[in-house]
Amino acid sequence: MSQIRLVCFDWGGVVLRISRSWEDRFVRAGFAPPPELDEPAFASQLDQIADDYQRGLLTCEQYFSTIAAKTDGAYSPAHIQQVHDAWLIDEYDGVGLLIDQLNKMDTVTTGMLSNTNAAHWARQHNGPGGFPAASRIARRLASHELGYAKPDPAIFRAATDAFGVTPEEILYFDDIPEYVAAARNAGWHAQRIDHEGDTCQQMHRHLIDAQVLVPESDQS
Repeated sequence: MSQIRLVCFDWGGVVLRISRSWEDRFVRAGFAPPPELDEPAFASQLDQIADDYQRGLLTCEQYFSTIAAKTDGAYSPAHIQQVHDAWLIDEYDGVGLLIDQLNKMDTVTTGMLSNTNAAHWARQHNGPGGFPAASRIARRLASHELGYAKPDPAIFRAATDAFGVTPEEILYFDDIPEYVAAARNAGWHAQRIDHEGDTCQQMHRHLIDAQVLVPESDQS
């Protein structure tokens, strides 16, 4: 019998396909990328601003304005908001059905722990521009609300308390090796997911290995 009581998902790279670079986000939004992105220091500055944003240190408006200011007026805050929207692409095939399957079970609860921000978090819905699979997860926790971001050990302690289970009762899926290692250090059963592959199939195998699900051949 499985000891897992909560199956926890990261969002981007596990449930949702996301853009992986600033250049790609600008192109997806219909803009030419800033030439400064060729400079590692410039991209690093944008990443640091994004890190502050996802820890709740900046509002959405402050984030858009701060990134726009870094481009010396080449892009307006409204342009940066469009770039920000382009960060989120689409949901991986089958993940919504897997979440639904887990939600029907009496033995486990579904959860999410994501490094994200208010603007992206608000798109977890079933309407236009939304991503409904995440909205069906029972317990959703976000870095901008908790005030911590992965891989900070504090976010895993806060999440464990919020979920109301012990660390050993959590099975967690994430695509970032550093975050998987941090979750394991917190006592969670964490598995790395390859965001370039079939994330649903990978998670399904891990769920069988953890005895949360049974192989189809064993179902009567």
